[in-house]
Amino acid sequence: MSTGLRVGHGYDVHRLAEGRKLILGGVEIPWEYGLLGHSDADVVTHAIMDALLGAAGLWDIGHAFPDTDPTLKDISSMILLERTVALIREKGFRTVNVDATIIAQRPKLAPYIPQMRENIAARLGIDSGLVNIKATTEEGLGFSGSGEGMAAHSVALLEKSTE
Repeated sequence: MSTGLRVGHGYDVHRLAEGRKLILGGVEIPWEYGLLGHSDADVVTHAIMDALLGAAGLWDIGHAFPDTDPTLKDISSMILLERTVALIREKGFRTVNVDATIIAQRPKLAPYIPQMRENIAARLGIDSGLVNIKATTEEGLGFSGSGEGMAAHSVALLEKSTE
């Protein structure tokens, strides 16, 4: 018997580059590097979008928002998140909660996390208490530890809407 609950997992990674803004969870973070990508490369929002799409049984952000689409060049991931929410609603789901982890050696992200939670919750149409974002380092190991890039993991819980 189905309970109407669905879980999805998302993962994203982007290379760090000079001359780009660092945008995470819709927050511009002052730093000398930003993330390289077709959109604003907001790695945590992308991971959340993939988790939402996966939970709804939809493809992934690469299919929903291909990097070959010139209209998406440098687009805000907050706009893409709004479009993702529309897609999952079309499938009859609503977001119960999301949990995400940003993996980055630098900069320190703790001061920016409350605003990230607010930004994402507003787009999802849920209370910010249902959005959890954490940040961790890889203790100098791997591509994120060496400062080459950042990654994020996310899980999302969706419920079949009764509306």
